[in-house]
Amino acid sequence: MPVKNIVRTAPAQRHYKEISYESQAASWLVSDGWEVFLPMIDHDMKTDLLVADKHNFYRIQVKSLDTNQEDTVVENKWGDADLDYIIYFSRRSHWGYLARPFRQKRKRLNSKDHIRFHQDRKPFLKAFEKI
Repeated sequence: MPVKNIVRTAPAQRHYKEISYESQAASWLVSDGWEVFLPMIDHDMKTDLLVADKHNFYRIQVKSLDTNQEDTVVENKWGDADLDYIIYFSRRSHWGYLARPFRQKRKRLNSKDHIRFHQDRKPFLKAFEKI
């Protein structure tokens, strides 16, 4: 059995965790037939994933939240960047939310216009179809 011998700093561990959620969303979208592109750098563009069908491209920001409270307030971390969707993952529970970018500084995560999903491929894809 392989043994992990590296100890990551707290900032590095947070970054690895964030990337794992981006990879999970990308995997689920690829399994559904979407083309998924991963920007090499997303500074200022705020794009973690670029997904496409035959004719359309969608820019997606992925966020993970260290909470199990669905009524938590989330902040607009993308400013006025030209995004299409935000995917939120809970790190402490098995749910997430899909949302369109909002312009106000803060918004409740479980707002009526956000779509909840269970952190599994089929529920995520079903929610993604609704947005």
